[in-house]
Amino acid sequence: MLKELHLKQVGPATHFDVEFGDRLNIFTGDNGLGKSFLLDVVWWVLTANWAEKPAYPHGVREENPEISCLVSTQKDIKEYRSYFDFSEQQWRNLQMPPLLQEVVIYVRVDGGFSVFDPARKRDIAYNFTPDTLWNGLKSDGKVLCNGLLQDWVTWQNQPTKYPFQLFSHVIKKLSPHPDEWIKVGEPTRVSVEDVRDIPTVNLPYGNVPVIHTSAGMKRILGLAYLLVWTWYEHKKASELRQQKPINQIVLLIDEIESHLHPRWQRLILPAILAVVTELQTSMKIQALVTTHSPLVLASLEPNFDEEQDKLFLLELQTQEVTLDEVAWSKQGDTVGWLTSEIFGLKQARSQEVPKN
Repeated sequence: MLKELHLKQVGPATHFDVEFGDRLNIFTGDNGLGKSFLLDVVWWVLTANWAEKPAYPHGVREENPEISCLVSTQKDIKEYRSYFDFSEQQWRNLQMPPLLQEVVIYVRVDGGFSVFDPARKRDIAYNFTPDTLWNGLKSDGKVLCNGLLQDWVTWQNQPTKYPFQLFSHVIKKLSPHPDEWIKVGEPTRVSVEDVRDIPTVNLPYGNVPVIHTSAGMKRILGLAYLLVWTWYEHKKASELRQQKPINQIVLLIDEIESHLHPRWQRLILPAILAVVTELQTSMKIQALVTTHSPLVLASLEPNFDEEQDKLFLLELQTQEVTLDEVAWSKQGDTVGWLTSEIFGLKQARSQEVPKN
């Protein structure tokens, strides 16, 4: 579990220091202030992999760019550091966490996903584009993941067995509303040029092949699949290694509200937290989530626990980016959140365009 993160001369500020909550960490703030950047760095310190491009440091000679963190293990808390080698143009690992206790999942805002599972591979991560998530991921002639379309149908052909029952349950739990449910339908052929049977979902208005669903629904179906696939493959790998499955997951989600209707935004984060704990009854989760949505924050009011959850705000103050923890305070409704210090609107209504 990640306890602290400390950055020097890298990112939008000269220094960033974060002390994380044990369960839920919400990051808010304007565009371009470093929310996605922080998730990228957290992914790096936990997995020793970059999801995309490495963070590029400031060119200050007097102070070496450095990324350090504190990680708790079953026995104690350890510090790990990495620094940027300008001559080699890469981050060097002085010592990185031997991540043997946690599965890490990164839900990126571009539609991609990344998974680090120490039971499967201890030195690399699996990075999915939207295409490879749905159609399969291969490397050096090896099939790393069959993909959503194939696994869904394969699981469905064994409907009484794990993991199809879990997958169906997760999709149901992540549905936007009881009146707008999502249920698993029967696979169907959709093209004379594609011999595959394509999974479908039953919606209140009819049956739809998953490849023809909306962008928001595709993101949620992809998340549901990835959660179940990651856990299923982790259990299989643990069996082969003759060891017990891990009971801790770190979940990174960038702009959780992306593509989602406001009604869905009010439900999605509590639903995800509930789903993860259902993968295994003893599962512990640490989530780092970025959001611009007052509806997401309002949805947490019944569940926010100040002993293990934290809210952070990134702000631009006099040409300097700051990152501060904000004391949790219930605002009562979406309008209350819009006019709170998190979003800083003096009034919830639209602002008139100034006349020249």
